[in-house]
Amino acid sequence: MADEMDNGRIQGPMVWALGVREAAKGPPFAELIVEVGAELHAGLVGAAVDSGFVLAAGEPPETSGVVEVGDGRVERLVLVGGREVWEPDTRVEVSRGWLEAAQGRGVAVVILVPPGTWPPGLIELEPEERLDAFTRHLEQERTAGRVLHGMASVQVDRPER
Repeated sequence: MADEMDNGRIQGPMVWALGVREAAKGPPFAELIVEVGAELHAGLVGAAVDSGFVLAAGEPPETSGVVEVGDGRVERLVLVGGREVWEPDTRVEVSRGWLEAAQGRGVAVVILVPPGTWPPGLIELEPEERLDAFTRHLEQERTAGRVLHGMASVQVDRPER
């Protein structure tokens, strides 16, 4: 992975998306969906499994993962006890609702999807069509056993190292 690392931070093509999911009981859950390019996917999966992520079936387990948030955006996903730091390659703004859900529970459900889960042309669709298309594609990947999930703690406005 040396080609994709810069001072311990993973770099390369990535798509990060945020969502808020209502819960049967209690406050809603903040969700972070992460897709990386094919050249980085095996590394992300290995780090996630080492951090306690499992195939997305049933409830997501607690993991050692950490989502760091600062300046109104997701700054990084930290895995394997801090040895793997994954940063989005574009700014991922957090909404007030997402931040409230994350802080209300202290965790976010992190969903790791395989390359190509975001279908081509998705961004050109109307918002409702976009959500439907992505949800169908995500369900296909989950059913095929290619999606991992886990609960990662959320640290907001962390101090600089």
